[in-house]
Amino acid sequence: MSLPPEKASELKQIIHNHLLKMDIHGKIREVLAATLSDHRGHAQRPLSEADLVQALQRRGIVDDMMRNLHVTQVVRRILDSSMRASQPVCHVCSEDVVLVPSANIDPSRRYLYLQVLDGKAFLEHLQEPEPLPGQVCSTFMLYLHFRNQRFRSKPVPCACEPALREGFLLEVHRSGLGEGSKMADATSMLSMSDPVHLVLIRTDTSSETTLVSSYFLDWRIVLGSPSGKTCLALELMGVGSESKVPAGVLTVSLEFYPPITEALSADIISTQQSLERQRTAEKERLFLVYAKQWWREFLEIRPSHQSKMVKIFAQDENGVNRPVCSYVRVLRAGRLLESPRQAARFVSLMAQERAPVVGGGAGGKQEQWCSLLAFLSRGKGDCEDHATLLCSLLLGFGLDAYVCVGTKARGTPHTWVLTRGADGSATFWESLTACRYLHRAIDPDAPPLAPQPKPSSPYRTVGCAFNHHSFLANCQPSDAVELCVFDFQNQCRWKAMSEEALKSVCTPGSTASLPPLPPLCAPSLDPAAASNHLELELRYLVSEHRKDLELATVWDDHLSYLLSSALLAYELERCTGVSCGNEEFQDAVRRAVPDGHTFKGFPIHFLHRNARRAFATCLRSAFCEEIVCCRGDHVRLAVRVRVFAYPENACAVWLMFACKYRSVL
Repeated sequence: MSLPPEKASELKQIIHNHLLKMDIHGKIREVLAATLSDHRGHAQRPLSEADLVQALQRRGIVDDMMRNLHVTQVVRRILDSSMRASQPVCHVCSEDVVLVPSANIDPSRRYLYLQVLDGKAFLEHLQEPEPLPGQVCSTFMLYLHFRNQRFRSKPVPCACEPALREGFLLEVHRSGLGEGSKMADATSMLSMSDPVHLVLIRTDTSSETTLVSSYFLDWRIVLGSPSGKTCLALELMGVGSESKVPAGVLTVSLEFYPPITEALSADIISTQQSLERQRTAEKERLFLVYAKQWWREFLEIRPSHQSKMVKIFAQDENGVNRPVCSYVRVLRAGRLLESPRQAARFVSLMAQERAPVVGGGAGGKQEQWCSLLAFLSRGKGDCEDHATLLCSLLLGFGLDAYVCVGTKARGTPHTWVLTRGADGSATFWESLTACRYLHRAIDPDAPPLAPQPKPSSPYRTVGCAFNHHSFLANCQPSDAVELCVFDFQNQCRWKAMSEEALKSVCTPGSTASLPPLPPLCAPSLDPAAASNHLELELRYLVSEHRKDLELATVWDDHLSYLLSSALLAYELERCTGVSCGNEEFQDAVRRAVPDGHTFKGFPIHFLHRNARRAFATCLRSAFCEEIVCCRGDHVRLAVRVRVFAYPENACAVWLMFACKYRSVL
């Protein structure tokens, strides 16, 4: 199969770049000079071309050149990594040049090859020093999502012109029933309004992540390119309060494989995009008119409703106002999560961090409900991000789940999740901790001496509840949670929005402005290797700490191993709420500690894998410091680490320090 002309020229450029990199011309000149010098001494016949080639072969120049021209292997590696849906990562090294070949991929499918060529004008990093070899520095990482496919780039050092050079092979498939295996043509692709969502994350030297930009790329512009390939400069804007400030520019190229036979005219593409924008704008306008009327009716019920926390719209990371119902979808995790409680545990392992406020003063809060890809890529967010993700997962497990908006103690705004049982019971789920609270309402009309349930949850008021197709405002006389009855069918207690109105702007595909829902990714972390590495680091830190105190350190490997069962029991209890396995652990410790000896243990839980941070935190506990700095007769120390990996590489890290020593009376 012959290559297209543009591919042939690109292949020639590949070979030329590799030859320059090897300094092949200099090596050939050296061989020629040596051969001519040897030939002058016994010139019996003219020096032929075959003699020169033979000399190059003897020196190994030809073999070296062929070994370095590893284009086929590079292409195969890129394709293999791109085609794996479970690990959708495609790396393109700057030294490697990648072609989209016509072999080893399904010829009946259409692919969009998106290549990030470079980054420019990241002015915030203008003064970033050039990292030295082996030096830890801040890095950029790019995350992509397109039609249920997720990708991430390799990290590159932060700079004004970061070396973001990556290639991603995106499959463009039809979404109609029974048409998934058919090749998408230009006409069918024109109707696909799903954008390529790009999220840029910055990770600093302490492993803290920051959301730099979130960009939605309409890739259909390439449908109008006669060559089937186009190059774009994407201006990435900041997030939150800086959503109007440019963060930098990415240069990307887009190309279809196999190439489309006939390009569409630019007028057809622009007309389709214009019609989609008009339909979206009209739907959003009609919903806004309806929401205003609904709000006026809600205020007419009772004047005090003006102060209730009824939130219909929320700003995303790009400063776009969206209905809160659009942040919740039915999300199924496949085999990555096995139960609702395990889902709650996973969400709680995502760290909490409020959106930063510039000049907001004490107590200020910047509203920022992140899109799901931005939240997952960053690995942390505020309580709203946690609650919408947990609600989406619980809906996927078939529960009747809602996000509640209200307050906690001292009037602090907060969101959490509510599930309703078939018997009418209500259970609160705290998405930040995975704690569950069974709600029992207090009856204000009961006799004074009648027994009343005590509030078990930390929530004080609730203004509204919503999910992907319902929005309900609390119109009971009091919005106190302890008095609230969560009977959503009772219109005297809860005022509901029209489901049809919500469906017009919140259903996937209803408007072009809704970001698609990305799937969860399996963890790429090896829990056993991570546990061993962190445990060795902690052993070193403990030994050095005791050395500073002029204390010897003797480790008891058997005792360290016994601590594993306790750490597993702690994690299972966090997941299921049921304590199990402690009896066996206690019996094993009794057998391992001789008579007349004392055992002490200190378990602790972290959301990170930084050994120095963890050790410094442990030493703040007087009990842990007593174990680490134990003095006495026959002192033996133990430490055990268990890393439990969840989707998106969220980690529950349990560690326990222990010691045993002979008691002195």
